[in-house]
Amino acid sequence: MAFVSHGFLAGKPRLGRSYVGTALAQTSPKRHIYFRRARPAIAMTTNPDQKERASKPSIANGVPDVTANDQPLSDDEASSIESIEDPFRAAQASHDMIRPNAAKDIVADEEESNLGPSDAIRIGGVGVIVAVIAALLEHSWVQDHLQLAMTGIFVLGYLGIILEEAIAFDKTGVALLMGVGVWTVLMTDSGGGEAAHHVKELLSEQLGDISQILFFLIGAMTIVEIIDAHRGFKVVTDFITTNNRKKLLWTIGILTFFVSAVLDNLTSTIVIVSLLRKLVADEEDRWLYGAVVVVAANAGGAWTPIGDVTTTQLWVHGNITAFKTMTDLFIPSFVSLLTSLAFFTPMVGEGEFERPDKGAVELAPRARIVFWTGLAALISVPVFKSITGLPPYLGMLSGLGTLWVMTDALHAGENRESLRGLAAVKRIDTSGVLFFLGILLAVGGLESAGLLSDLAHYLDANFASRELIATAIGLLSSVVDNVPLVAATMGMYSLEQVPQDSDLWQLIAFCAGTGGSILIIGSAAGVAFMGMERVDFGWYAKKISLPTLAGFGAGIATYIGLHSIHIPQIASAIGLN
Repeated sequence: MAFVSHGFLAGKPRLGRSYVGTALAQTSPKRHIYFRRARPAIAMTTNPDQKERASKPSIANGVPDVTANDQPLSDDEASSIESIEDPFRAAQASHDMIRPNAAKDIVADEEESNLGPSDAIRIGGVGVIVAVIAALLEHSWVQDHLQLAMTGIFVLGYLGIILEEAIAFDKTGVALLMGVGVWTVLMTDSGGGEAAHHVKELLSEQLGDISQILFFLIGAMTIVEIIDAHRGFKVVTDFITTNNRKKLLWTIGILTFFVSAVLDNLTSTIVIVSLLRKLVADEEDRWLYGAVVVVAANAGGAWTPIGDVTTTQLWVHGNITAFKTMTDLFIPSFVSLLTSLAFFTPMVGEGEFERPDKGAVELAPRARIVFWTGLAALISVPVFKSITGLPPYLGMLSGLGTLWVMTDALHAGENRESLRGLAAVKRIDTSGVLFFLGILLAVGGLESAGLLSDLAHYLDANFASRELIATAIGLLSSVVDNVPLVAATMGMYSLEQVPQDSDLWQLIAFCAGTGGSILIIGSAAGVAFMGMERVDFGWYAKKISLPTLAGFGAGIATYIGLHSIHIPQIASAIGLN
């Protein structure tokens, strides 16, 4: 997106005429870049009459201002200038949508063109850190202390994400450096040759798994953006009529719990958080309700085989069965959510919240078509997986392709580019996707180095009770990815040692799912929410972690309590099983 503005041309006189034009492809149905000749700006001339005429139309914020001069323009002149006003205003609006503070940034750049002492210190500090890390990577110490070096980079990156506000570095950049750093250490330790080739194979394998999650995320976010552009979520927001803060809290929590059981926790979070943007105007209120969505999505995903990736992992591997898992984990998962909601209720306060869409127009028929098609695309993902046997991300991309082509057909011949898939994919949160990439790369590196497997074996050796092992895995899943932890645990115990549907497997499914809510980066749902709403790690830890931990403990206690009174035997005795 390019603009030719008076700020850019200031102080740069040109011979002949200067022109003001727009360079927005979106302003033209044919997507070409057009430059329209406006009245000449102040040009280099010695003729006083020409100077006076050239100074008539002034440019402000990229839009010609016909009222800025005392001398009136002729009808032809006014008509000529009006012909370029609309493209400029459209360009300005599009620019403001993507970068609202662009004008302030330009002014700040002009005022701070020279580096100050603080800038030099910051840049020098970053340079020193990079130089020290580069020197360490070439040192033999790394090869002698591989696990310590990788753990150190992970901890430093984790601290950088936690202290994002204090150090003024965006978490996305920190996460990317952390992910690359972990793999660089692993490659340095290989020493070249066959070992280096093996590391590359491990990286390719991890990247294959990571890319599936990223493509799934991009597909889901784009579907949501297309629905949102058509105001399709008004179908749901009109259904939620309450303006009471506490009623909305419980409505959103319970709705997300059951939606996540049908979809998965990641998709549910993306959809419900997008709904909240249409319901709640205040950002901090939306953060709190969004955190409830994360907790409810993870709790709802834990009790069905398709609701959470770890539950699916155990189900596909044969450690659990669908019916047994749903009957065993529904009550503990629901109790976990209710406990957390009870803690959250006083936090939302009394009174009513303000909706951002007051006085909105009625929903158009096309919006309903787009909404229901998009919803069907999301719901069909697990069906696609079960029928074709292909990974879920392909089902998500299939749904996106269907919706994309359908919206192109609906708006064929119309100059409404903002409603099409191309515009929607430009609006998704790319920095959130890259943050996800950095986190998953780092955890994948730790897994490839065997650190997570060693951690699982340590738990097995030092915790006599398998209930404690499952609890510890749940707590650890709030820090590192629960998938490799669960995979390592499955590798430690065969189905001969621990039979299918045993308490260990059911508790691991519950704990790994709900434990990820304790910290915001502990689950895919939390990371997606963090990226969508730019939530601070510290805010989540301070406000959300303790209520979530209470729900986590209540769910475990409920599961143990139910099984200590032999609920399955009672159900069998009365013919329910």
